[in-house]
Amino acid sequence: MAGNGSGHANGEFSFGNGTARNGLAKIQTHKKQNGICHDDSAPPVKAQTIDELHSLQKKKSAPTTPIKGTQGAFASTITDEERQIQQLQSISASLASLTRETGPKVVKGDPARKSETPKHVAHAHEYHFTPTISVSDSSLKFTHFLYNLSPAELYEQAIKYEKGSFITETGALATLSGAKTGRSPRDKRVVRDETTEDDLWWGKGSPNIEMDEHTFMVNRERAVDYLNSLDKVFVNDQFLNWDPENRIKVRIVSARAYHSLFMHNMCIRPTPEELENFGTPDFTIYNAGQFPCNRYTHYMTSSTSIDLNLARREMVILGTQYAGEMKKGLFSVMHYLMPKRQILSLHSGCNMGKDGDVALFFGLSGTGKTTLSTDHNRLLIGDDEHCWSETGVSNIEGGCYAKCVDLSREKEPDIWNAIKFGTVLENVVFDEHTREVDFSDKSVTENTRAAYPIEYIPNAKIPCVGPHPKNVILLACDAFGVLPPVSKLSLAQTMYHFISGYTALVAGTEEGVKEPQATFSACFGAAFIMLHPTKYAAMLAEKMLKHGATGWLVNTGWSGGSYGSGNRIKLPYTRKIIDAIHSGSLLETNYKKTKVFGLEIPTEVEGVPSEILEPMNTWADKNAYNATLLKLAGLFKKNFETFTNYKIGKDGKLTEEILAAGPVF
Repeated sequence: MAGNGSGHANGEFSFGNGTARNGLAKIQTHKKQNGICHDDSAPPVKAQTIDELHSLQKKKSAPTTPIKGTQGAFASTITDEERQIQQLQSISASLASLTRETGPKVVKGDPARKSETPKHVAHAHEYHFTPTISVSDSSLKFTHFLYNLSPAELYEQAIKYEKGSFITETGALATLSGAKTGRSPRDKRVVRDETTEDDLWWGKGSPNIEMDEHTFMVNRERAVDYLNSLDKVFVNDQFLNWDPENRIKVRIVSARAYHSLFMHNMCIRPTPEELENFGTPDFTIYNAGQFPCNRYTHYMTSSTSIDLNLARREMVILGTQYAGEMKKGLFSVMHYLMPKRQILSLHSGCNMGKDGDVALFFGLSGTGKTTLSTDHNRLLIGDDEHCWSETGVSNIEGGCYAKCVDLSREKEPDIWNAIKFGTVLENVVFDEHTREVDFSDKSVTENTRAAYPIEYIPNAKIPCVGPHPKNVILLACDAFGVLPPVSKLSLAQTMYHFISGYTALVAGTEEGVKEPQATFSACFGAAFIMLHPTKYAAMLAEKMLKHGATGWLVNTGWSGGSYGSGNRIKLPYTRKIIDAIHSGSLLETNYKKTKVFGLEIPTEVEGVPSEILEPMNTWADKNAYNATLLKLAGLFKKNFETFTNYKIGKDGKLTEEILAAGPVF
C-alpha cells in the first residue's frame, strides 16, 4: 500500500463495492473536509507506448496570421494542403538537376521520425511526376527537407548528428567550420556571360574571377547531386534588406544544421504570414561545403569553389564549410542587384541619434568600426551591410557577425551579452567540463566568430531602417602616424578616400625593425564589390550632395610618430571627435588645410588636446614627419593607378575631379 502515494497517514479508508484481483476489497481515499489529504490522481494518459507518450508532449504549431486575399465571404482561399503542395513543388524545383528536370521527390520532416514518413511519402507521390530523362538510385529515394527550423530544433540536429557541436555555459552553440576557418577569395568565381560582360568589373584589381556557364553547371550538378544523396537537407527561406519595397527573397539549401542556424541569424527572419506566401525565391544558395569540387574541372585551382551565376541567380559552394561564404556571397549579390535599382549598397556600420541623425561608418579590420558604431546613446541600425535608397538607409541583414578573438565583457559588453542561446560560436576553444569559452585561445584560428540576431543587441533599432545619413565617416588606423585625428572632406575627397579604402597594419618584426604596412581595399570592401569602385563612389557622392551629408576622415591610429615611436590616439579622444561630428558642433569650428593631402582639419575639438589635431606638431623630428608623409602619399598614388583608366560619364570630368582630390607633391 505504501507505493500508491495516496497519503494514508491522514486519510480515511472505506471499503468500496469492487474487489481487487486478490479478492480483497478496494481501498479508497476520501478527501477530508479540512483539505489536508487530497486525491491528486487523474485519468491515465491516452498512450500505449513511450513513443506515443512523447508525441503528446509536443503540440502541432499552426499559422496564426491571416492569409492575404482571403477577406470576404466569396474570396478565393488556398487550403493548407494546397500551400504544402506549392511549397514542396518549389523546393523540388530548386533541387532539380540537368538529368532530373522535375527535381527529386521531397518530403518534409526529419527522416529519423519514422512514424511521420508514410504520410508525407504519400503526398510526395501525389505531388510529383516520375523523372523523365534518367533513372538513378537517387530517384528511388525521397529527399527529406527540414524547413525553416527554429533555433531549438537546429540545436537538437547539430548536437545529435554533427561532431564538434556543443552548448557553451552561456547557451550558445559552439561548432567547427572544418579545415577552412575563413573565406577563400581566390576560389570565388563569377560566371562571365551576356548578363555580366559589360556590367561587372573585370581585370586588374577586381575581385571578380571569371568562369563560364558550363563550368558553373558542372559544379552545380555536383552540389545538387550531393545534397540529393543525403538523408536530409536543411532549407531556409528568408529575406535580405529591411526596406520592404526592395527586399530580396533568398533560399539556402544546406547539409548542416550549423549552416542553417547561421543563416537563420544572419538573414531577416520572415513572419509566419510572410513564410506562408513566400513563393519562388529570388536567389538560391546550394551549400554542399562538405563535398569538394573536382580539381580537374576547368578554372578550378583547389578542391574549394564558390561560384556565382547572376543570370540564374544561384550560388554554389563546394569544398568549404566556413559559413561566412554564404553571408558575403549574398552581399556580393546585393552589390550587383541594388545599384541596378539606383540603390547604393555599402560595407558599413550605421547608427542613429535620438533626433534621427544617421551616421555611416566605413573601416577595415582594426580601425574601430564596430567599437565606434556601437554607442549606448544611439540606436544601432546595423553593423556591416546597408543600402541607401531614395527613402533612407536600411540594413541588409537580420543579424551580426562579430569577431570574438580576445573578446571581454569590459571592452565589448553588448557582444559579450549577445553570446547566449541561439548564437553560433565558430571555432572557439572552451573548457571541456564547464564549457566556459576562452576567447583568448587561438588554437583553432584567430578568426573566431559569433553570429547572432540583431535584436540580441539592446539598442538595436527594429525594423532596421533610418532616414538619410547626415554624416559619412571613413575610419583609418594610420600606423604611419601622419594623418590627422579628424578632417572634413569635400565630395571629391570623400570619393577619393572611399575608393582608396586605406588603413595600415603593423607588420611583423624582422631583425628588430617594425614597419607599418599600408592596406587598400576599394570601397572599404573590395572582396565583395561587383561593379567598378568609381560607380559606387559616384552614387555615394550623388546621394551625399542631394541629402546634405558631410564626409569625414577619422584616424584611429598613431600620433607623434609611426608605430614603434609614436603612440596610438586615445580612444576617449576619438569618441569625443565622433560625438562632435554627431552633434554638428564640428561644422561650426575653424579649419585649416594640411599640405600634400590637402585635408581640412579643425583648430579645436571639445575634450581633445588642440596640439594633436595637427599631426606635425606631435612629431619631435619634423624631417622624419615630412619623409613619412611623402611616403604614404606615394603609396596612395600608386594604389590609385588601378582606377585611373575608368571614366565616369562621357567627358570623364568627375574622374578628373576625384584624381585632383588626391595627394599633391
